[in-house]
Amino acid sequence: MEIVSIERKTFEAMVAKFDRFVSRMDTICQRHGEKTMGEWMDNQDVCRMLNISARTLQTLRDNGTLAYSQINHKTYYRPDDVQRIASVVEDRWKEAKFKGRTI
Repeated sequence: MEIVSIERKTFEAMVAKFDRFVSRMDTICQRHGEKTMGEWMDNQDVCRMLNISARTLQTLRDNGTLAYSQINHKTYYRPDDVQRIASVVEDRWKEAKFKGRTI
């Protein structure tokens, strides 16, 4: 283990900058506090809501039909984006049923 020695003045300047950084982050978090992950939906929620398979959901992401965000390898969707494509999925279901297929 290596020990690094710095002057008190330098240490106090570093602590002051860190405190300002923490203060700015707190302000930003408070300003955007209403945007919690509780409002977002995961893959399972979307599949249940739209009555589609995980593979169909992947296709909707791949072709740009459904917007998404990824955090730590987990995919999330905004409920309003899912609502927006619900009619598209329903139309595909009707078309597939008319042709005797499933999606």
